[in-house]
Amino acid sequence: MRPRPKAIGQAIAAQRGQLLCWAPIFLSIGIGGYFALKFEPARASLIWLAVAGCLLVFMARRVPEDWRPLLHALVWVAAGAVLAGARAHLVAAPVLEFRYYGPVQGRIVRIDRSNSDAVRLTLDQVVLRRMDPARTPDRVRISLHGQQGFIDPEPGLTVIATAHLSPPSGPVEPGGYDFQRQAWFAGLGAVGYTRTPVLALKETEAGALPLRLYRLRMAISRWVQERMPGDAGAFAAAVMTGDRSAMDKGSLEDLRASNLSHLLAISGLHMGLLTGFVFGMVRGALALLPWVALRWPTKKIAAVCALLVGAGYLALSGGNVATERAFIMVAVMFVAVLLERRAVTLRAVAIAALIVLGLRPEVLAGPGFQMSFAATVALVTAFGALRGWRGKRLPRWLRPVLAVVVSSAVAGAATAPVAAAHFNRIADFGLLANLASVPLMGLVVMPGAVLTAVLAPLGLGELGLALMRPAIEWILGVAHWVAGLDGALTHVVAPGRGVLPLLALGALWLVLWRGRRLVRAVGLVPMVLSLGLWVLVERPLVLISDTGGLVGVLGAQGRALSKAKGNGFSALSWLENDGDGATQQEAFVRPGFGGERGALTFRAGDILGVHLTGRGARARLEAACATAQLVVVSVKVPDTNPPCAI
Repeated sequence: MRPRPKAIGQAIAAQRGQLLCWAPIFLSIGIGGYFALKFEPARASLIWLAVAGCLLVFMARRVPEDWRPLLHALVWVAAGAVLAGARAHLVAAPVLEFRYYGPVQGRIVRIDRSNSDAVRLTLDQVVLRRMDPARTPDRVRISLHGQQGFIDPEPGLTVIATAHLSPPSGPVEPGGYDFQRQAWFAGLGAVGYTRTPVLALKETEAGALPLRLYRLRMAISRWVQERMPGDAGAFAAAVMTGDRSAMDKGSLEDLRASNLSHLLAISGLHMGLLTGFVFGMVRGALALLPWVALRWPTKKIAAVCALLVGAGYLALSGGNVATERAFIMVAVMFVAVLLERRAVTLRAVAIAALIVLGLRPEVLAGPGFQMSFAATVALVTAFGALRGWRGKRLPRWLRPVLAVVVSSAVAGAATAPVAAAHFNRIADFGLLANLASVPLMGLVVMPGAVLTAVLAPLGLGELGLALMRPAIEWILGVAHWVAGLDGALTHVVAPGRGVLPLLALGALWLVLWRGRRLVRAVGLVPMVLSLGLWVLVERPLVLISDTGGLVGVLGAQGRALSKAKGNGFSALSWLENDGDGATQQEAFVRPGFGGERGALTFRAGDILGVHLTGRGARARLEAACATAQLVVVSVKVPDTNPPCAI
């Protein structure tokens, strides 16, 4: 019988061809470990961790070759933690420390829409009344409510408004979505709203290159929408520029309910279709010229052209995580073509992941990164297995149909757990909707977008838009139809923090491990464990908003809420995380609260609670403390001699 250490060393040695694919996994473990900390480590700790990583690299040279990957894995973990910590310190910017009401001046650098469909402006070069510039946030975001229309917001325009601002809020429940962290890495130091008209203070500035690109992006979006009105034009603008601000809220909901919202996000599908179309067109055009085709490397020329078009598309689209990942993937693929290597492999996916995480480690926890790479790894693995298929093959004319079916099914299955965990719902007819829509994206919409871009300088861009319109209307029609079917959505309870990491590690083990099938099957253990933890997850009996203005109590009919309006984001998040499709108004009428308005009573197990709101909250506080074990107050209570522990 062989010694156990030798067997382990041989098992590690068997992974030699796949070691690069494990690097982003261990890098992610380090990044995730940093973000899981309940405190911010000192800079000295990060420096010592970096030193330890360097020592491990040095030590790896002195251990047997078969055992070196273990030390390298520890190096990647340390690198992930150091990278995340360094990024957090590098993007540090002032954050508003109190609620502010007054004049806000700034330059528009981004225009989008909030969840309530209000126009939202992100401003830089911010000036606040009586605020030290050193303490003023670098960027603020303001939602526009009330009567507007005095100006036409455009990037580079300096505006002034009277607004309510507050610091970015943290999770609405323990372990929930952390907007505060996202705002920190986005450079947002305050968010708020205005109900008064926004006024122009200075003329539009040219600005730096990113602002100029954004202005160009918005100008193209407006041009498309002017020539193709309605939802079809808004869809085309989103596909071509990434600007979704004109999309109707109902259409967006139907696209999400039918699992077609990914067609709006400029991701791997769009980048692959665009660059693939350009590659094929350039190579085909050069092949028509015998003198060129026989003397020049047409395949490499087409790869360079496709790469340049992809880079332009990335710059124009705003460069979100999915687009960055998609461009890096196609860049790796076309560089492989230039080097005459195999293009689509798991190593290319690993390189893309390392680059994306190296640039922005904070994206690890976001749905965009997780869904993007889950789909890509699954597709590369599935089509790699099909490539080695030795059984009976389908006729050539059926293979594209099979490719669409397989890719939609595989990508849908890979991303379904991630989407369910982040968005708390599953589109039950998503495969049907994708089979009816994705082929048109590849055959009509993206070629039409390329045709529009080519013909627009000649004044003939409408021809490309005319080609796109029927296909886009079909896609939107499919979304509306599927979303209207009975049982189109299944609401899912939010999993615990460890569920998705366990599921991902198990799945990646199954995909990457080389060696005995029994050892590979070990990956099923964390997958089954994660699903079990998901099924057995327990939701909090009582949830309280950060302002104390809303309380949610879990009962037999679902979570009951103390208010029908107000604290809408917290209410929606709680209900979604419960796997509950009810609205705030529906949850308000559920049994769970008694008493009178301003002094509602509720029970959480054996604990009696009272929720005090309004002007009479302070007067009722002493009586509530005498009868209840838990008192929630939505107003400020004096710190001196409180009637009960708060």
